[in-house]
Amino acid sequence: MRLSVQLHSPLVLALVLAAALPGMALAVPAALPAGHDSLEQRIKACTSCHAQKERHDAFFPRIAGKPAGYLYNQLLNFREGRRQYPMMNYMVEHLPDDYLREIADYFAAQHPAPPPAQPSSAGTTALARGKQLVLQGDSAKKIPACIACHGQQLAGVAPAIPGLLGLPRDYINAQLGAWKNGIRRAHAPDCMAQVAQRLSDADVGAVSAWLGTQVASADARPASSITLPLPLHCGGVPGSTAQVAP
Repeated sequence: MRLSVQLHSPLVLALVLAAALPGMALAVPAALPAGHDSLEQRIKACTSCHAQKERHDAFFPRIAGKPAGYLYNQLLNFREGRRQYPMMNYMVEHLPDDYLREIADYFAAQHPAPPPAQPSSAGTTALARGKQLVLQGDSAKKIPACIACHGQQLAGVAPAIPGLLGLPRDYINAQLGAWKNGIRRAHAPDCMAQVAQRLSDADVGAVSAWLGTQVASADARPASSITLPLPLHCGGVPGSTAQVAP
């Protein structure tokens, strides 16, 4: 989500001005032309960066089709400072829970065609290691397989686990690095932070490289359920409990 000149909606403009000037009253025109205050108009600040057209952008991942609970949790994380990206933090700082849920529900219902695979310069050894970690994990390092939580199709699991396919390789690499370095956080217990700490830098590169070469099927959707308990207790996933000691 980016503050841009595309903020056509009086509601969004008023919200942004209220964020910039806390003492300013929030005033929305009582009467608007038909369709002018539609949700599509109000989220242009989001779609100017998170457009449906895939750009393989490390900073602006595809959010369409992600489970609504996951998207809502991330908006909360940005609003409450667990995730740090200035434009996102600023955009959601003063938005109420109900409005964040509405945004999350909107994008969760969008299912554009999957993006093409990204070419990779990683060698066969690195790609094989990435595939192993994604599909099998590494028991010696207590690293669960990605599919154990993100679903057999890596399309995510409703309501709160995201899909991994279709994300830019550099974005995946950057987010795993952010978890390793404590820059990105989630509701405690933060299972992804635990996994990232067990990954070497080479492992991070291998996972992101292999995932980038994969393409989701056109009809892939987040699974409705997954086998519980999960390998690790994840605070952002309702009903998850630890299967093994962290």
